[in-house]
Amino acid sequence: MKSLFDTVSYSCSKIVTNTYSTSFSMASKMLSESIRQDIYNIYGFVRFADEIVDSFHDYRKEKLFNDFEIDMYKAIEDKISLNPILNAFQKTVHEYDISPELYEAFMKSMRLDLHKKNYLTDHEYKEYIYGSADVVGLMCLKVFVKGNKKKYEALKKNAMHLGSAFQKVNFLRDLKADHEDLNRSYFPNTNLNKLDETSKQRIITEIEEDFSKGLEGILRLPIDAKFGVYTAYIYYKKLLNKLKNTPSSEIKNTRIRVPNYQKVGLLAKSYFDYRFKPSMRA
Repeated sequence: MKSLFDTVSYSCSKIVTNTYSTSFSMASKMLSESIRQDIYNIYGFVRFADEIVDSFHDYRKEKLFNDFEIDMYKAIEDKISLNPILNAFQKTVHEYDISPELYEAFMKSMRLDLHKKNYLTDHEYKEYIYGSADVVGLMCLKVFVKGNKKKYEALKKNAMHLGSAFQKVNFLRDLKADHEDLNRSYFPNTNLNKLDETSKQRIITEIEEDFSKGLEGILRLPIDAKFGVYTAYIYYKKLLNKLKNTPSSEIKNTRIRVPNYQKVGLLAKSYFDYRFKPSMRA
């Protein structure tokens, strides 16, 4: 039965989420059950594309990526795929009328990671972030507002700022892996070999501005999504604070992380805020 295959597909997307990202998995569990699976479906799709370009170094990455992209289009057109991750994703695409512009922009940025190493201008930097992060936030927003076009348009810019903040924190946190292992440099006009406090602070100020605008949107999200997204926000703010307190000379020599016991504390904090702050209950 098709329904049984769909169940298997959804389980695969959930497994991918839980296996690859404990923080995203934790935040997803705080979403309403009515939308949680669709967020797993989106994450499974973006994670597989990202893994192709970042991890499969012993394989023909460009061919794998091309095949994955072709299969994505076929899955969406046929409304089924024998790739369970794509089968789950196409279901969410159709259910929430996710625009091709969003997943095509995502694939465009992922494809850049196959060959492009340096982002030299603000335009290149912003275009990459839009495709790699902002549109993922917008796909999730489609689910959060359950396809309501008016709510989507009202929250669109805030969702993009939040996606940008998360991605820029990742860039700063993963500076060592990106720069030394993958030979990539995302921040324009920044000498990563000699990252100084002025450059670090400029990046952090930019992230804090994105977070501020992103929070404005979180407070206006439907109740089904608010707690889960706020949990992710609290986690990434904690990462940013750790980066702020790490000397610029050390950032590219280590990978800043939040230990599991601190994640539990952050979850407790987000729940307290959610329950008792008037702004969160509005």
